[in-house]
Amino acid sequence: MIKSPAFLLLAAVLALSALPISAQQPAPSAPAPVAAAEAPATAAPAKPDAAAGGAKFAAVCVACHGEGGNSGTPANPKLAQQHPDYIVKQLQEFKAGKRQSPIMQGFAAQLTDQDMKNIAAYVGTQKAKPGFAKDKELVLLGEKIFRGGIQGRDVPACAGCHGPSGAGIPAQYPRLSGQHADYAASQLVAFRDGTRKNSPQMSQIAAKLNDREIRAVADYVAGLR
Repeated sequence: MIKSPAFLLLAAVLALSALPISAQQPAPSAPAPVAAAEAPATAAPAKPDAAAGGAKFAAVCVACHGEGGNSGTPANPKLAQQHPDYIVKQLQEFKAGKRQSPIMQGFAAQLTDQDMKNIAAYVGTQKAKPGFAKDKELVLLGEKIFRGGIQGRDVPACAGCHGPSGAGIPAQYPRLSGQHADYAASQLVAFRDGTRKNSPQMSQIAAKLNDREIRAVADYVAGLR
């Protein structure tokens, strides 16, 4: 049987109406890609300013640590020529309470991180004045421990970390050369007795030293050049 054009048109309309609505609609066009938001630019950290550090040092630190960081008081450490990273670390740990000192915690609390970096940059550029050993007998023992450690008690040579001349290693170990013997001895005792806790390595070493050995090492360090 030959179907008329009208019949064929009617059949097509009925077939189309039987399809789901979604099939009858044209496919939606893909949304235009949205540009990713640009990350905000981060300001580069300010570089240490030694001149600003000198001004802050004169206002806050000089009374105890002396002109240019060359303390004239045996109980207060010399800071001149000390590695800046070490100074910053100690100031941050005083401020955080990780290293205990009522006096230093009070001063460090007033300093921003940038102040600390500036002060450290300043004292790092200052020339350290030489110190002197006082006890000839102790110096010989101190030299032996500093250069060779104590065999049989697992006490390593101080020179292994602080260098043969006591210059230290930047960002790792502090400069000891010419440091006041009284101050150096007080810190070794503090490490040994657990009142200074911000260096587990030093606490373990100092725990193996007696008072005489501590005085000997401290006296030898004072005369290092």
